[in-house]
Amino acid sequence: MAHNDEQIEVLGARVHNLKNIDVNIPREKLVVITGLSGSGKSSLAFDTIYAEGQRRYIETFSAYARQFLGSLERPDVDKIDGLSPVIAIEQKTTSKNPRSTVGTITEIYDFLRLLFARGADAYSYKTGEKMVSYTDSQIKDLIIEKFKDRKVSILAPVIRSRKGHYRELFEQIAKQGFVKVRTDEEVRDIEKGMKLDRYKTHDIEIVIDRLKIENKTDSEKRLEESIKTAMYHGEDTLMILDQETGDIRYFSRNLMCPTTGISYPNPEPNSFSFNSPKGACPVCNGIGTLYQVNEHKIIPDRSKSIKSGALAPHGPQKKNWVFSQLQLIADRFEFSLSDPIEKIPEEALQMILYGGKEKFSKESKSLGITREYKIDFEGVAQFIETTYKNNDSTSLRRWAKEYMDKVDCPECEGSRLKKEALYFRVAEKNIAELSEMDISDLSDWFDGIEKNLSEKQLKIASEVIKEIRTRLQFLVDVGLTYLNLNRSSKSLSGGEAQRIRLATQIGSQLVGVLYILDEPSIGLHQRDNEKLINSLESLRDIGNSVIVVEHDKDMIERADYVIDIGPRAGKHGGEIISEGTPAELMQHETLTAQYLNGEKEIAVPKERRKGNGKKIELKGATGNNLKNVNISIPLGKMIAVTGVSGSGKSTLINETLYPIMNAHYFNGVKEPKPYKSIKGLEHIDKVIDINQSPIGRTPRSNPATYTGVFSEIRSLFAKTPEALIRGYKPGRFSFNVKGGRCETCKGGGLRVIEMNFLPDVYVECETCQGKRFNRETLEIRYKGKSIADVLEMTINEATDFFENIPKIYRKLKTIQDVGLGYISLGQQSTTLSGGEAQRIKLATELSKRDTGNTFYILDEPTTGLHFEDIRVLMEVLNRLTNKGNTVLIIEHNLDVIKMADHIIDIGYEGGKGGGKVVATGTPEEIIKNKKSYTAQFLKKELK
Repeated sequence: MAHNDEQIEVLGARVHNLKNIDVNIPREKLVVITGLSGSGKSSLAFDTIYAEGQRRYIETFSAYARQFLGSLERPDVDKIDGLSPVIAIEQKTTSKNPRSTVGTITEIYDFLRLLFARGADAYSYKTGEKMVSYTDSQIKDLIIEKFKDRKVSILAPVIRSRKGHYRELFEQIAKQGFVKVRTDEEVRDIEKGMKLDRYKTHDIEIVIDRLKIENKTDSEKRLEESIKTAMYHGEDTLMILDQETGDIRYFSRNLMCPTTGISYPNPEPNSFSFNSPKGACPVCNGIGTLYQVNEHKIIPDRSKSIKSGALAPHGPQKKNWVFSQLQLIADRFEFSLSDPIEKIPEEALQMILYGGKEKFSKESKSLGITREYKIDFEGVAQFIETTYKNNDSTSLRRWAKEYMDKVDCPECEGSRLKKEALYFRVAEKNIAELSEMDISDLSDWFDGIEKNLSEKQLKIASEVIKEIRTRLQFLVDVGLTYLNLNRSSKSLSGGEAQRIRLATQIGSQLVGVLYILDEPSIGLHQRDNEKLINSLESLRDIGNSVIVVEHDKDMIERADYVIDIGPRAGKHGGEIISEGTPAELMQHETLTAQYLNGEKEIAVPKERRKGNGKKIELKGATGNNLKNVNISIPLGKMIAVTGVSGSGKSTLINETLYPIMNAHYFNGVKEPKPYKSIKGLEHIDKVIDINQSPIGRTPRSNPATYTGVFSEIRSLFAKTPEALIRGYKPGRFSFNVKGGRCETCKGGGLRVIEMNFLPDVYVECETCQGKRFNRETLEIRYKGKSIADVLEMTINEATDFFENIPKIYRKLKTIQDVGLGYISLGQQSTTLSGGEAQRIKLATELSKRDTGNTFYILDEPTTGLHFEDIRVLMEVLNRLTNKGNTVLIIEHNLDVIKMADHIIDIGYEGGKGGGKVVATGTPEEIIKNKKSYTAQFLKKELK
């Protein structure tokens, strides 16, 4: 065995399904761990090696510090030697906070803020002039130069354009020894009890001194003192009034507009941060968007009357306070609640929507008396806005949101910053304009920045510019040229977020670290794969060990060492079936090797489906970077939407097409991105979107509960003769409610024992031995098995066990068909891999009866799947399509693309260079296109 410094030695790993394996991983190499989905790759990389690295790091803290960190459980492994500090770059790590952006994660925005705080020029937002700031001695020299031999007054501005009578202020000024003030351009003596009109806006300045400017020593000394005093009272700003001409000139230690006198506080990095009160736009608090009431959503149909429900939030007329107020408004403006909205006077409609207070009298003809009425109505729109802003109840806010639109903040126009921050410029650009640029454009802009900067700016900014350039280059290297710094991190895909973290790590230039990555090639077009592999190799070359959990063929072939885990998934996996260099791996008879050396392959279909001749046409899509895109989607076929990362695939399908269809079939509330028209929705009867989000975040969620098969199983148990005699209902067989569950562990099967300074220990519940149910419930048996035994069965076992119960069998069979036969029914959702979770969702949807007219949208369903798993998945999707359904897949994986009947390729590049349809047609037609990047790679597959 090689010396320990050369490798990481793992002995006796038994986490999850690992079968007590020993493995030596070479250090300072690029190592790929591959194998079927669910075979135990992540268990080895993340739950064993990374978990142990983390635990050892936390062990180095004092016992006092550890109590705040919460300590980590020791992974089930005998020994790990040769472990370096570990950094894991997973897919699930992006923040869902709307304040987190690409700029803040990569820290490029922090450097930009520093650059603008130290090296930017400020301009006035009123006149556009360059702002100036002076020292006291510069101000003295300028006054002597400009006003030589003239009589001037030196003034200190204390009030600027504000209402009030200011009696106390005048008293205070008089106490400080001043005798004159200038109010609203008129110099006056301060008198006892002096005050102004409190309802008008005023400008007030203290007259500090009146003198003739001369070039004499005593005159200069007096001027110096007066400047100091004026600066003190005027908060670093003073005014010079020429007594003859009445001209005013401003001077300030702060940045100030020489003409209008508006001044900015001296800039700090915080002045450009939308997460700090100093820099954030005061209207939207630095978010950039607001929710605004949409009148069309409140009154969708103007031909309806208020009585019959024209006001959507209130519905048809009821006997309540709101309608009694509406009746009063109707009396006041002389219309009836039965009149259609379009006939109601505009003034009345404004009062209905935005409220008002009014008293009016009305003569009652029958009684011959006049009665006083009082309207005090908040207004429907106003009420919705108040509810949204001030209510803590989530359900009420969600209700209010239905009548509102998300719009760019009118004050900052979506830039998130205060007005002042946007008037600081470097080389004619403000910080918001730079944040909106694509990374590739921003990188080019910084490359040519020196020639646009002054010598002083260059001196200050050279180090900061160097930092920004290197970080931008790393983002370009991992293929993220199409993002911009303002892009919200919650809108990033798993692969993008992971590559951003990778770029940040490469930027930190650490050495001797063990990096573990989880499928970094997700969502990456073959064209950009090369860049990613080069980035990982550069991490390795500076002296780090890199372990990648990956299925990508190129990545496996470029690795220094490959570990293949299998032979199957779940219980039948967890063993190392081959390891060595990629060339050595090819010699073995493993599934991975067979796919790599061409013994096995996913075959190209003999002929493409013709479809049913109908189509959906979407025209004029312009969301994000889409350039007026028109697409035609033939129905009854399998369709692949392809294109380089960032070209606009997700915008077109997930943010435009899916919300339109969802709103049409199921009244979905998500607002689609802008488009002109859509035709052909009548040809299908429902749409189903299967995305990558996890299925359950609590250990109580499992495949049986998520797919709904557990409800059927519980009903079956409740119908057994013994259960009927005892009067048990289906709820008795649930481990989430009182009654049938074990109350010691509350149906969890495990009990947590808190050990103050050590990790919490999970032990099997001593009352139910981990079975989750109490003794009485477990006595009910179906075919000799209790409900707990059923939860422990694998899907394969359960499919045979329930084959005579069609409802249960159908659901279990679909889970088996998507290749998940190895997981157990009661397995906690938190232990499922990303690929497994997505396939459980797929199985849930597939088990519903399809109409032969359903439109399925899948977003990169091959995430986390091995070649063999992809083959199984494609069989399922082909069966769906053969029944007449339409399956649309957003995908980069060539094995999927070559199976499609119709391809829509979007490009040409990502970001600004994308958003156009490059090519459409069958794979055979696509590969003739010279401009499509997808075609270049697809050609090799179809040979």
